[in-house]
Amino acid sequence: MKYLMRSVYSIVAVGILSTMVGFDFSKHSIPIEEINDGGPPKDGIPALFDPQFIEAEEADYLKSSERILGVVINKEVKAYPIRILNWHEMVNDRVGGKDVLITYCPLCGTGIAFDAKVNGKRMLFGVSGKLYNSDVLFYDKETESLWSQLKMEAVTGTLTGQKLIPLPMVYTTWQDWKEKHPDTKVLSPKTGHFRDYERNPYEEYAKNQEILFPTSFKDKRLPAKTWVIGIIINGKTKAWPLVKLKNSPPLIQDVIGGQEIEIEFDFTNQTVEVKDKTGNLIVAIQSYWFAWSAFYPETELYE
Repeated sequence: MKYLMRSVYSIVAVGILSTMVGFDFSKHSIPIEEINDGGPPKDGIPALFDPQFIEAEEADYLKSSERILGVVINKEVKAYPIRILNWHEMVNDRVGGKDVLITYCPLCGTGIAFDAKVNGKRMLFGVSGKLYNSDVLFYDKETESLWSQLKMEAVTGTLTGQKLIPLPMVYTTWQDWKEKHPDTKVLSPKTGHFRDYERNPYEEYAKNQEILFPTSFKDKRLPAKTWVIGIIINGKTKAWPLVKLKNSPPLIQDVIGGQEIEIEFDFTNQTVEVKDKTGNLIVAIQSYWFAWSAFYPETELYE
């Protein structure tokens, strides 16, 4: 249990309204008593705002096998290393002239990119220090409403129910990404914050099936920390375990929500890309099973 002392998060107490100072609870769509205090206070994990990027050949701090989140928007290519996201979780950025929010929850293993505009206006987001279903809750600087990463919407405050639009993103190795995108920029470790980016505070957490925070639903069809790819199309959800993809053809054709899709699994880089029938990349979320099934208990499971 030594890793609990080293983690960015440490269990303090179940969140209750008296510990929620600084956020708007005028409305809410999730039970307040199910919001947990992750340990760090509001902004105790500092989000990044329009940070510096460097060229791929300058990124000598990254190993080839390291995991990154990669996005391509309007021909601009950027990579966000997990070693940095572990310590910041949110990057408010612009890619290809588009305002985006890059999010990562180390406890759920989920990286999701969002369009950062809400009702036509760019929103800036910070890390609340709160969790729901063990997943990060972030907040917007304008209204201090809380937003759920995996639910992809505001869950408290005046913006409750407001959706965020997810954007296609690839979760892969640095080597794979820079080979496919040699023109990529990569997030600089010069973030303006003093953090030990050489250390992974979640290394031990990832090696076992223990979950640090409660979830509202537990699905025992798979072990809790089985890696899955989750997809939502037309209100239908489905998950594909990576272990199942390993033993399947390299290209799988499937249908979800009435839409034909193709799933390509790169075993070497543990990377999944999902495309529609025209070949366009669509949103697919890599996640621990416990997190995906907690938010989407009716999810279909690929067999």
